[in-house]
Amino acid sequence: MADFAAEVRRLMAERGMSLRGLAKASNYDPSYLSKVLSGHKPSSPYLAARLDDALAGSGMIRAAAQEPPPRRAGKASNQQRKPSGAVEALQVAMTGDPAGPDIGADGLAELVLHYAHALAVAPSAAVYGELLSARSFAGTLLGRSAPRQRPDLTVTAGWLSSLLAISAADLGDHAAAVVWCADTERRGRDASYPELLGWAALTRALIAWYQGDPLASAAAARRGQADGQPGSVAHAKLAAQEMRCRAMLGDAAGMAAARRRAAAAMALLGPPAPAASVYSIPRAEDPPYTATSLLLAGRYAEAAQMTRLIIDTAYHPQARAPWDQPTNYARALLILALAAAGLGDLDQAVAAGTAALDCGRIVWPTIVLAGKLDQALARRFPGATGEANFHARYLDAGTHLALPASRPQPARNPR
Repeated sequence: MADFAAEVRRLMAERGMSLRGLAKASNYDPSYLSKVLSGHKPSSPYLAARLDDALAGSGMIRAAAQEPPPRRAGKASNQQRKPSGAVEALQVAMTGDPAGPDIGADGLAELVLHYAHALAVAPSAAVYGELLSARSFAGTLLGRSAPRQRPDLTVTAGWLSSLLAISAADLGDHAAAVVWCADTERRGRDASYPELLGWAALTRALIAWYQGDPLASAAAARRGQADGQPGSVAHAKLAAQEMRCRAMLGDAAGMAAARRRAAAAMALLGPPAPAASVYSIPRAEDPPYTATSLLLAGRYAEAAQMTRLIIDTAYHPQARAPWDQPTNYARALLILALAAAGLGDLDQAVAAGTAALDCGRIVWPTIVLAGKLDQALARRFPGATGEANFHARYLDAGTHLALPASRPQPARNPR
């Protein structure tokens, strides 16, 4: 039987269809589809069915997908990790220059800005590896001088550790994430830079939130507000995170108080960042996570209305392709889908939920929310065609998480 990728390429050639055309017809990210066909990402029965339909394969692609993929030659396990291209560039720029340490510190600070944007738009295990290389190089530079002599470099190392914590959390590696949170906190204290403490606390709070522990999440958010920097984005997000924790716990008074604190923190912020970043925040009339809080309080119509406004004003879906959106865009769509499900609108819920899972990179928080939507649809619309279609799409999405190692599949009773 033909190899899956070879069969897809054969039919593409016969139909005169390009990779981008196939991606559009099957509603997949072209870069993801390219990696599947080159063997760098796994296929799935759902993807095979979509490609078979798009190429009119009469079941040939579905059948080819059942065959085991050809074995790829592995690299030696003892191969030493190579520095990333960015770190190699810094090493060359520093060579022979008396200002080498300053060049290295300035370059790493630029990388913090670069990766803060990259993680917002295209998080992946590859980006995590590049961040690990940059953080290792920062540690090498720190080892050549006392931290108190280079507080700027200590802060940069803290930012890189914060980015590693965020990246590890997105990839579902919570053990690594809490290690990097601890290092972020240490660097923040060493350099007397409380904003780093706020971001570490927010990452801890979000991990607990998506693990379904609002009490632990609220406690982390409160600690972060006490230790962090007032007037920072992290401080505003921490207050907003406590708000939605209170909503999940059914504490209406606590939710209202946290919402007021979040609004006050938002009023202290400076101009918004020009580009998407994991350290930026959408500017709106209400604090972030307000729509989620309304959803949890059962105020579905208000949650849907607010989420639509956020989607239109913060993400501009008409001007940007779904796979170019920040990962928060997918989560906004899932909040809209959950609100629609609460209102009894199956078609809107399935459309928004499917659109969220077609947004390119799928990270762990996104799949957690998709699982909640899957369960909500199963409760409200058991046996409906739309509910079954979303369930299949959700199971398929679980194979697309950019994790560095094996992971559990989405949990739900088999049909």
